[in-house]
Amino acid sequence: MNSDELIPKLVRACLDNDRRLVEEISTMLVKLYKKKQPSIAQEISQSLTYSRNGASAIRSADIQPLPIDRETRFTLCKAEEPLEIDPPILSSETTQELNEFILERAEIEKLLVEDITPPNSLIFIGEPGVGKTYSAKWLSYKLDLPLITMDLATSISSYLGRSGQNIKNIFDYAKSFPSILFLDEIDAVAKRRDDASDLGELKRLVNVLLKELESWPSQSIIIAATNHPDLLDKAIWRRFDRTIAFNNPEASERKLLLQRYLGKYYHLLSPKAISFAIQQTANISAADICTLCTHIKRKIVLAGNNSDLIVFEEFCLKSCNSKAQKIELCNMLRELEPSLSIRDISKITKIPTTSVSRYLQNGGAANE
Repeated sequence: MNSDELIPKLVRACLDNDRRLVEEISTMLVKLYKKKQPSIAQEISQSLTYSRNGASAIRSADIQPLPIDRETRFTLCKAEEPLEIDPPILSSETTQELNEFILERAEIEKLLVEDITPPNSLIFIGEPGVGKTYSAKWLSYKLDLPLITMDLATSISSYLGRSGQNIKNIFDYAKSFPSILFLDEIDAVAKRRDDASDLGELKRLVNVLLKELESWPSQSIIIAATNHPDLLDKAIWRRFDRTIAFNNPEASERKLLLQRYLGKYYHLLSPKAISFAIQQTANISAADICTLCTHIKRKIVLAGNNSDLIVFEEFCLKSCNSKAQKIELCNMLRELEPSLSIRDISKITKIPTTSVSRYLQNGGAANE
């Protein structure tokens, strides 16, 4: 049996939490890889050794055991090994800032020789779904550093002083080896200290964060992300080297998102359908566009009779509240695709056929 044939069996064993079978298949893989790819064989063997000795297998990737809450025994963060992913589709300005940061980190030794402090902290701001978390994972891959993500659910404790100690433990852990610490939703633990509605415990938490950020080592990187920059304490901003803004995608970026996430189905669509999809997604996030693409692929696979019609229907977002918007939408659909019947347009827009007929016959000037 070759290594390729063992992979499906290993996946099934992992999903079924069959530890014995996972170890058995892993041992077989070590034997198969020993001659042709000894480095992979050694990596698997080390993972097995750590696991059999009662330690976490992730130790074999030079990632330390995760810190835990003293009372609940829950882990305070999660650690992910760097995995190859496609670059995020962002504005040229945001992409340039990320690439500049990667370049500066690649030349860290040159900066240190000149007694210049290398950049080691970023704060991402933007609405949900615009690519902040994805970009953090991409930086993890590009810089070949494990990504440590703070778990807010287990870090914030109801006991006085416990939250601050948990935060400090997370920082100490991330400082102990080269890594990227990702503080998602940092506004939950770094709110303005002049907010009279907040408890003293949260104010102490901000002080802990500020102290930890001041002593952050150059070997590691810290990335914070927030949807609510207005809630952050003013002193937090000064602790980060760069603030990078993430926005909803522009037309060119939306086209790239459609190409990537529709995959082979993108080429089944007419230019008119693609143009409609790009127009209709002007004010939504990249994550929402990805979700819509998934819905479209499902419908094309299951129905598949008219890909363009599926796109028109799926991307006809429920933003047409006024009569003027409904008129504009009906006429735009007819202009983009003259073969669409009144019934088709009614199905796509959820507007009654009688109204659709009136809008089209009178060029959009009719009254209901």
